[in-house]
Order: sequence, then C-alpha cells, then structure tokens
Amino acid sequence: MDGIYAVMDFLLPFDWAEYNFMKNALLAVLMLTPLLGLTGTMIVNNKLSFFSDALGHSALTGIGIGVLLGVDNYMLSMIGFALLFALCITGIIQSETASSDTIIGVFSAVGVALGVVLLSANGGFTKYSNYLIGDILAISQNELLLLAIVLVVAVVMWAIIFNKLLLASVNADLASSKRVRVRLYNNLFVIMIALLVTISIKWVGIMIINSLLVLPAAAGRNVSSSMRSYHITSVVFSMVSGVSGLISSYYFGTSAGGTIVLFAAIIYFITFFIGRKKKA
Repeated sequence: MDGIYAVMDFLLPFDWAEYNFMKNALLAVLMLTPLLGLTGTMIVNNKLSFFSDALGHSALTGIGIGVLLGVDNYMLSMIGFALLFALCITGIIQSETASSDTIIGVFSAVGVALGVVLLSANGGFTKYSNYLIGDILAISQNELLLLAIVLVVAVVMWAIIFNKLLLASVNADLASSKRVRVRLYNNLFVIMIALLVTISIKWVGIMIINSLLVLPAAAGRNVSSSMRSYHITSVVFSMVSGVSGLISSYYFGTSAGGTIVLFAAIIYFITFFIGRKKKA
C-alpha cells in the first residue's frame, strides 16, 4: 500500500489526502461506487429497489444471528442470512401466491423486527448502531483487498450473465423460447444483489445503502438513450457523487455516507429536469 499512497500523494496535493484513512476511503469509493452504479441499473429496470432495501434491513438479523452463534466476523452471518432471505423472497414471489410488494414488505418488516429483538437483548443494541449509518472512513487495508476481489468477480459475472439477464427481465417468454433459464439467471442476480448489499453495509450503512444503488441508476436513466449509455452514466454519476460526497464530508465534518447520498440526489434532480426538457 505504501506505493499506492505515494502515487496518491503525488496526484492529490490536498489537505484531506494527507491522511491514510482518507486515502483508504477514497480507494473504497472508487471500487464500491462502480459496483453500485452498475448493479443499480438492473435494480431500477426490474423495479427491485424495494427488494434491495429489504435486503439491507435483513442485515440486522444477520448480525443478531452472528451474535447468538458467537461468530467473530459478522459479515459471514450477514451474508449467509441475506442469501437465504433473498432466495426465500424470490421463491415465494415466483409462486405467485401474493403480490411481490406485499411479500417483500412482510419479509422486510420481519427482518428489521427480528434483528432489533436479537440485538436489543440485554440492552446491547447500541453496540451495533454503527451498522445503521456505516463508516467508510474506518475501512482497513484488508477490507480494501476484499473490495477489489468483489469488484473483479462482479464485473466478470456481469459480463457473463448480462445479456441473458436483460432478455429475461424484458421478456421472460421470449427468453424461455431461446432456452434461457429465466429462474436461474434471476436467482443469480438476486444473489449478486444480496452479496453486494451485505458486503457494503459495514461502510455504507443499512439506512442509505439502497439510496446509493437506486439514485445514480435512476439519474442515468433520466438522460440515457441506450443501454450502453445508461450503464456508463450510472457508473459515472455513482463515482462522481461518491468522490464529491467523501471530500465534502471531510471539510464540512458530516457523515460521509449521508453526504454521498445527498450528492447523488442532487445529480438525480438535475438529470430529471434535463430529461423532462429533452422530452418537451
């Protein structure tokens, strides 16, 4: 990391870049925001924003289960529960026994309530409240390595499944006629969302993870005329809001995650009015 820090010192002669925790946070933002922007495009297209929000809420129960089992690394219990939670939701939705928003709402409520009950036992909830807002400034070098691995795996997986996933989301019957296993690819995407949300929560926070998935993608959709430009603008907006929010939070002394979301919201409203003007 010393070599990377040296390069950053040369390229970024600013006050905020003098601190290693800010360098680590910047590296995390540069790896995390492209993932959120890319994944968010399909979440917005498939109207899954409520679903990804429910997955974020389920993290509380994942942490609670980890506490009960005596797991030192809560990320393992969060990932395990999030995967089970996500597959249960999609399985029930696919059974068509109730509307998808109702099913997601029920699971989201259960995930939050069970997590609060488990973590509040013996008055211990305050110890885990940092997961609600996250702290990207506390990311370690080992966690940066984990993010780098996740980034590579996610990009490779996205390149492999994107075309079939897009066809399945646009026209499931047509996809089936072309021998695309619609349920398999939908489940793979759900698993991808669950992993990304769970891994990001420690640094981004349960309360705002969904905002960072939805806002840049929604902004990109406002001004894009093709699927290619949609992906590019979503990733660019995500990275711009991430870097701008991180640096601004240093100077204003505010929460990095919340400030990043506000920048993403500003970009969304600007693109919303630009998009309306183009259509007028």
